Amino acid sequence: MQRFVKATMAAAAVAFVAYVTPVSAQTAAYKPARLANGHPNLNGVWQAMNTANWDLEAHAAKQSLVLAMGAEGAEPGGLSVVEDGTIPYLPAALEKKKQNAAKRMDLDPEVKCYLPGVPRATYMPYPFQIFESEKAMAIAYEYDGAFRNIYLKDPGPAPVDSWMGQSYGKWEGDTLVVDVTGLDERTWLDRAGDYHSDALHVVERYTLRSADVLWYEATIEDPKVYSKPWKISMPLYRHVEKNAQLLEFKCVEFVEDLMYGQFSKKPKE
Repeated sequence: MQRFVKATMAAAAVAFVAYVTPVSAQTAAYKPARLANGHPNLNGVWQAMNTANWDLEAHAAKQSLVLAMGAEGAEPGGLSVVEDGTIPYLPAALEKKKQNAAKRMDLDPEVKCYLPGVPRATYMPYPFQIFESEKAMAIAYEYDGAFRNIYLKDPGPAPVDSWMGQSYGKWEGDTLVVDVTGLDERTWLDRAGDYHSDALHVVERYTLRSADVLWYEATIEDPKVYSKPWKISMPLYRHVEKNAQLLEFKCVEFVEDLMYGQFSKKPKE
């Protein structure tokens, strides 16, 4: 009887492996479409389908900060996209993050339509488009018309900090690795108050998992704010609908009254 049970278990294990292996092999063996230079073709309109822009870490659904919006402005819950679940803040930096969260309506740069920076631009709830040729690469974002050129030859140190930083890309096999430096310290990583300093260094990795799924990873390093480098990862999905394209979202005009309304000319009574 014991031999029969062992034999049955062994047969089941073999059957399970036979069932699972083809799926795994197909994933590992995916061969992306390529440009003439042999590199994977990443051209297309892509978008993250998660709630990382609300909070990179796991979070429950919450009431809107603007009560008049009711459920329409409520914050959706979401799973963590942070490896190991939690951002490794230094103690003092964690306190500042909590203060940011408490005052996010005043402090979050997204409220004022500032450019989002990297990596936040990738997982905002708006699409972006990758442009790739054999000699050049760039990414355009629907949000606020953000744009960044991906240098394919090392440009050296960034001459000045900027909202979207300086990006230098190179290929490691079929993975595009983008080294991002020179990022303005005023950008946030999400609406939950997660932030960085002027020492931020981001290394992104883009890998096609299938024709319409692009795997995104970003390793984030900032010794002034975090106790160690940490990583986020998520799938990005290709827009496959007919005539997929970026539309305009020029949000500057949406915040003029918020930021400068006190200076507008008042009508005479």
